[in-house]
Amino acid sequence: MAAVYALVFFTGDKSPSPKLGIDLQGGTRVTLTARTPDGSAPSQDSLKQAQQIIETRVNGLGVSGSEVVIDGDNLVITVPGDDSSQARSLGQTARLFIRPVQSALQPSAGAQAPATETPAPAAPTTEAPAPAGDSVPQGRPFPAQDPSAVDPTPSPEAPAADTTSSEEPATEGTESEQAAAQIAEAKASRQSEDPQVQQTAAATIDCNAPDPLQGNDDPALPLVACSTDGTAVYILGPSIIDGQQIADATSGFNTQQSRHEVSLSFDSEGSTTWAQFTGANIGSQAAFTLDSKVVSAPQIQGATPAGSATSITGQFTAQSAAELANTLKYGSLPLSFASSEAETVSATLGLASLEAGLIAGAIGLALVLVYCLIYYRALGLLTALSLVLAGLMVYGILVLLGRWINFTLDLAGIAGLIIGIGMTADSFVVFFERIKDEIREGRSFRSAVPRGWARARKTILSGNAVSFIAAAVLYVLAVGQVRGFAFTLGLTTILDVVVVVLVTWPLVYLASKSTFWSKPGVNGLGAVAEIAQERKRAAARPKPDTAAAAPTKGA
Repeated sequence: MAAVYALVFFTGDKSPSPKLGIDLQGGTRVTLTARTPDGSAPSQDSLKQAQQIIETRVNGLGVSGSEVVIDGDNLVITVPGDDSSQARSLGQTARLFIRPVQSALQPSAGAQAPATETPAPAAPTTEAPAPAGDSVPQGRPFPAQDPSAVDPTPSPEAPAADTTSSEEPATEGTESEQAAAQIAEAKASRQSEDPQVQQTAAATIDCNAPDPLQGNDDPALPLVACSTDGTAVYILGPSIIDGQQIADATSGFNTQQSRHEVSLSFDSEGSTTWAQFTGANIGSQAAFTLDSKVVSAPQIQGATPAGSATSITGQFTAQSAAELANTLKYGSLPLSFASSEAETVSATLGLASLEAGLIAGAIGLALVLVYCLIYYRALGLLTALSLVLAGLMVYGILVLLGRWINFTLDLAGIAGLIIGIGMTADSFVVFFERIKDEIREGRSFRSAVPRGWARARKTILSGNAVSFIAAAVLYVLAVGQVRGFAFTLGLTTILDVVVVVLVTWPLVYLASKSTFWSKPGVNGLGAVAEIAQERKRAAARPKPDTAAAAPTKGA
């Protein structure tokens, strides 16, 4: 418990209280409108696939209380709390591709607000787990970086072309038609296969302006793209790997190299393609593009064998490495989305329901303690201490889970907590009743405790195992708030075993060695001990001779 509360008070920057779900504190709702290159309506299959990916991204283990639903051609995301940045960012990370870098240059002076440019940070690199060997035969051609390519020096005197006039009337047409026209215009310049057009687009692109091509670039064509921080412009080749072929991406700290890294793995097809590409393009760069922007462009330092993971290294912090890993892992959606204004959603139940649930739990806990004190006397104090420790542990763990996995506590979760803590009281009853059985058989309190624990332990573990299996099955099969109920029920079931084994049993064992606690008037076992003494006296009492007592028959 000391370790848990040390993490609560000395880690993180949030208050030591659990996060509340939508039903208790309300939330923020953002509507994501799907954007297709031709302006047509998205297919339902694409919307369902995007819904599943966003649910995985926003809901993690399914206990964050977030909701993602399909509403016509839109996705509606609701997250607990009043911070809309999380919901907004979900629809802005849509399509992820890996493209070879053909050339890189600084953005034009006219496209950047600062007069002086800061040098870009050192590019991250990709490292294979094995040293580079011979070139891997390619199953398809990959464009390699052209060393003879000369970065064009943009002319500050060449202004961007103005295609509109203030005197002309506004272009008629629907919003989708206007968006489709902007996408087509951006594709004509930034996805042209003409090298001269590419150079012109790279020299005139404004990295700070809204990108009409966001998430709608054609992976089969080249692309002129900015980095996410706007410090570099890249001319990229056609995509070699789709983001949906990324199997997993994790971040961690390499203790041998003393640096943060991102480990990346692909599915079977993507792994083969990546092995071929890295083997044929050592020394070149590969760009990870997300929504038509470059999130990372590491340099290939060695060939990655098929089936092996790739390490992306660079000037990462723990936070930046984790962000890149999450982007690569959950960044690919089948559609591009535009987010609307966020709106506040009121709590469906409210804090009054939370207070009512907590009051109900407190009353139930108090009744259990009163019953234990009346029935088990001073042993009930050990029960009270164990329950208080279990409650404090649950509270601290919920605070930490809210920080680590974005767990939110809703009314269903509170019900799971109350039931789980009640099961902890059941374990005490089983233990104490086993002790009473041993005393009925004539043993002392000191000898009855370890024997009773040996018999009760199997029953307690069996009962908790059944409850945990039920909670695990419910968690896997259920959705929404039911998963929160199953999660808290499973959590308290595990803590029940921990508290009974590490707290209750040692305390009762120590009490059995104490002269004070062994007194029948203190431990409440006097009546049971009297029954045992009565049995001993009855067993020691001589039995009457039935043959001698039988009446004789007359002649």
